[in-house]
Amino acid sequence: MQLYTTDALILRTYKLGESDRIVVFLTRDRGKKRGVAKNARQSRRRFGGALEPMTCGRVAYFERERRDLVSLNYVEPIRSPLSATEGEALGYVGYFAELIDEWAQEADPNESLFRLGASMVEALAAGVPIEPLARYFEFWLLRLQGVYEPDARLSDEAKAFLASVRTRTPFGLSDLPVSHGALRELEQTHRALIARHLEKELKSARVLREMRR
Repeated sequence: MQLYTTDALILRTYKLGESDRIVVFLTRDRGKKRGVAKNARQSRRRFGGALEPMTCGRVAYFERERRDLVSLNYVEPIRSPLSATEGEALGYVGYFAELIDEWAQEADPNESLFRLGASMVEALAAGVPIEPLARYFEFWLLRLQGVYEPDARLSDEAKAFLASVRTRTPFGLSDLPVSHGALRELEQTHRALIARHLEKELKSARVLREMRR
């Protein structure tokens, strides 16, 4: 059994037995992992709020050969999406986490995907407007996966937004002018591409749609 310590993004958790949780997390250097957080449901002293989706921190875990589940030793949060200054932005946390979870491969290192996710947490905490940020995230996620397909039917404004985000960090979105209509165009285009390649609609996308109503 070997101990690993690395930067990681928490993606989701679910119950295991009466007191434990299964934690799905994306590491910077060893891909996506699934681990058991002992007593995480009964005691908050050990993990506290560190298991919230899109929490970025240092994770230590033990791994045995030929075992699918690792054993979480601790999670030390560094940045949390819960510090977002926009209340609406918190609704997107699950969306970002679900998208990363769907595309991240088990034990397949993908530092670019990790850095994209970590930059979303930093941008949320910095108060970057959530709608442009979400379109930025979708665009780069699809590009990183090699499945982005330009849509000639997009308006000139939507195309200009995409051209701009190629050379900007998420923090540069705050002063990038773009209309609500152009963002809606991109949302529809990106969601259609995502659904086609995943062959399903994301649960979190449905939640966001209901929130908007």
